[in-house]
Amino acid sequence: MHITVTKGFGVSIFASDLGDAKQIAVGDQGTIFVGSGKSGKVTALVNSNQEGRVERRYTIAKNLKYPEAIAYHNGDLYVISDSRILRYRDVEKRLRRLQRPKVVYDKLPDFDKRYSRVMHFGPDGRLYVALGAPCNVCEVDAPYSSIIAIDINTGNTEQIASGIRSARGFDWSPSTERIWFVDSGRDWMGDNLPADEINRIDHKGQHFGFPYIHGKDVKEPAYRQPANLAVKAPEYELPAHVEPVGMLFYQANQLPKKYHNQLFIAENGSRHRSSKVGYQVVWLKVENDKILSRQTLMSFLDGGFPVARPYSLATGKDGAMYISDDLKGNVYRLFYKDHKPEQQQEVNND
Repeated sequence: MHITVTKGFGVSIFASDLGDAKQIAVGDQGTIFVGSGKSGKVTALVNSNQEGRVERRYTIAKNLKYPEAIAYHNGDLYVISDSRILRYRDVEKRLRRLQRPKVVYDKLPDFDKRYSRVMHFGPDGRLYVALGAPCNVCEVDAPYSSIIAIDINTGNTEQIASGIRSARGFDWSPSTERIWFVDSGRDWMGDNLPADEINRIDHKGQHFGFPYIHGKDVKEPAYRQPANLAVKAPEYELPAHVEPVGMLFYQANQLPKKYHNQLFIAENGSRHRSSKVGYQVVWLKVENDKILSRQTLMSFLDGGFPVARPYSLATGKDGAMYISDDLKGNVYRLFYKDHKPEQQQEVNND
């Protein structure tokens, strides 16, 4: 079994046996937190010597309802479970003996595994949550199909963008502080339609087309776009069904300079397609707020057979990139090596 990485890079399994590992968050002391889906648990991975292999692990929570979305901020860990957002205070100081979490928000839609959730704290200190649509294609009411911002202290909520089918990854451009996000296209329109998307929010309140239009110009046959609805076209179209999930602007120094402040996407891979696409981490070269190219950095397809499904991307305290895998339950560590490596690296991923 092979995982293929671009020349100059190395990859190792940082941790395994994590269930269907979903979103990653990184603590101030370098702890890697991992949410999950049906596994219902949140795990903390500690590597105090920074040697690239987990030394200790702690179960932060278990028996939660699909805690796929997590975020770390000012010492605290935030976890979505059902319709609630939970806060674990001073989490890295209390890994051995955690206090009970506090519910800081309870107005999300009730849990339904058909819709996705992901969250990050923004530069303004608010908690941004992307909530997908609970369907393949349908008209839905807010807050479904949108990105919202929550003031954790007051509970005040603001809708930032709408018309989004499934944004399971977003990040802020380090140069402009605008939000970029991925969006997965609908299924059952064939192998090559519609495109998956990379979008940018230029101002609050923009609509990104779902369910009326997919990609730049594929009209939805079941719903007609309202005449007065302005739709923001995607910045970049990905191939259909690559299923973009994790998104990261890399802002560290372990990777070469050409990757600094650049955009990376985890493509979780095709489910409803006759042949496999995606299952990789790609680098999108960004200049002046424009995507110029897309290159594979790391591939999890071995002879057309997927050996992993990359889900979330995060930058560790060591500057390496950490990648969760919701197929095998691993977290991978992608790093740059000074010496010339083999083009393919064999990783024990059984």
